[in-house]
Amino acid sequence: MVASLDLQAFILRARVLKLYRQALRVAKRAPAPSKGELMHTIRQEMENNRDCNDKQKIRYLISEGLERLKGLDEMLDMQGH
Repeated sequence: MVASLDLQAFILRARVLKLYRQALRVAKRAPAPSKGELMHTIRQEMENNRDCNDKQKIRYLISEGLERLKGLDEMLDMQGH
């Protein structure tokens, strides 16, 4: 049974899913030898925090994820991928 979400929880969930999709898109640009490991790591990070219900912690994790994603994106750009 699906629990109903308040508006704030719904928005946070949407932001998490958006971050996940962005991370997978960036990971697909990685070189073949590390692409699989990178995608696995992204999935694992999401799974590790799947049951988090603390909205403040979720906001922190989103901002941390965005920073890490930005760094990865810049690194791949510098490598020409």
